[in-house]
Amino acid sequence: MTGHSTSNRGRAAGPGCAHIDAAIFDYGGVLAEEGFRDGFTAIARERGLDPEGLVRAAADIAYRGWVVGTADEAGFWAALAAQGVTGDPAQLRREILSRFTLRDWIPPLLTRLAGAGLTLAVLSDQTNWLDELEQRDRFFHLFDVVANSYRLGKCKRDGTVFTDMVDRLGIAPGRALFIDDNPGNVERARAAGLRGHLYQDRAGLLAALAEACPGLENLHA
Repeated sequence: MTGHSTSNRGRAAGPGCAHIDAAIFDYGGVLAEEGFRDGFTAIARERGLDPEGLVRAAADIAYRGWVVGTADEAGFWAALAAQGVTGDPAQLRREILSRFTLRDWIPPLLTRLAGAGLTLAVLSDQTNWLDELEQRDRFFHLFDVVANSYRLGKCKRDGTVFTDMVDRLGIAPGRALFIDDNPGNVERARAAGLRGHLYQDRAGLLAALAEACPGLENLHA
């Protein structure tokens, strides 16, 4: 299993968590606002199109190959243009990338979790855009492993990616908590033996982490 990998060097051993050894986070919709959905919603409204329909169509096109690195961005925009989404691709991509904003409470939370001894990872169905977002926001260093479908050649629609991830982390599936805002991804992670949390809001995520790590207190602080 290949892909971006970062090492959280110098991490002190913490007290550990009772039920998990690792927390694995989705990027868009969990660590950051969901720029793909929000960007295409804005693009649809500007053109009088159905927002939900355009988001679905754009995702379907991206998953035909770009998400796993077998197609490129130019082909993605060409396919959308064939469906009537016209405009300068550079401007359209800005509409999307500008909406992928890292949530400001995430870095302090990750610091708390790392201090408790947890291994931290990203498992994202993303394109080469994730590299650009890293250049802009500099967040990879907060994680021990960053795995991007574009680099892996495999996405979360393939349930084996979850087994690959825990093998890479060197932990048992049941000792990993996977957090994603996509119900299907969470279901596939659970089917692979991982603990799963469907992200809906900050409070729910903090409650799930507190349940998995009873020794961690005041995560809201």
